[in-house]
Amino acid sequence: MQRSFLLSLLTILATMSTSSALTVLVVGATGATGRHVVSQLLQKNHNVRAIVRSKDRLLSSLGDILGKDLDNDSSQLQITEAAILDLSDDDLQKQVEGCDAVVQTLGHNMTFKGMYGKPRKLVTDSIRRLANAIEATESSRPTDRKKLKFILMGSDGVTHPGGTTDDKRPLSENVVLSIIRALVPPHRDNEAAAKYIYKDIGTDKSFEWTVVRPTDLIDAEKISKYVTHEKPVGGLFGDNTVSRINVAQLFVDLLTSDDLWQTWVYKFPVVHNAEETVVSSK
Repeated sequence: MQRSFLLSLLTILATMSTSSALTVLVVGATGATGRHVVSQLLQKNHNVRAIVRSKDRLLSSLGDILGKDLDNDSSQLQITEAAILDLSDDDLQKQVEGCDAVVQTLGHNMTFKGMYGKPRKLVTDSIRRLANAIEATESSRPTDRKKLKFILMGSDGVTHPGGTTDDKRPLSENVVLSIIRALVPPHRDNEAAAKYIYKDIGTDKSFEWTVVRPTDLIDAEKISKYVTHEKPVGGLFGDNTVSRINVAQLFVDLLTSDDLWQTWVYKFPVVHNAEETVVSSK
């Protein structure tokens, strides 16, 4: 009888562990931040679906971070090798179906071709297609399941599209941003993406969203403390930095903490490394 009780208890615990695991689609998983998102989710025993151009590159980068070789056939990690805009509507719907969250860290490659070649609206078009896929699969989502969470990685160089939370930038920063906007198509794409998610998706869809705006990104080997703000603090260039691994940690925290999610849902939080946060006197 005691043995039967222990077996039943183990079964219950295993079921609880499985049911608490999230399924997260990560778009841009081979990027400098995306790979940290994937590795941290895997370390916490969540299930990850990744859409990448190079499966081998993702597995190699994850092996470097985790310190072990990963098998593409792992039940925890499912990799689709494709450009997201090349996927059919049906294929994209299969990617998001059954997911608890979608994380988009996709961005333009900082090469001449990546910045000035096609697709010019990579980020905006990807969001639009993902949003349509999520809406198309909503009917198959169990009614007792929480709304899907969508996280977009933005930039603190992109002003809140609503124009109500961010402080007015000084003239010098506005001039620099105007030049960047005119000369760097990816910046225009990031602004258009923020505007699309705020105004076109809004708050009446079947999923919830947040747009995380990191300040100047740096590399780091270990997770440290980070801080979030409702709006940019300090100057636009150089006052604050945040490690990519900390940005990934914030993403995972948003996915796993309902309290933190409710703090930033439908908002554009800015994230910095805690020990380097500088508050401007303006």
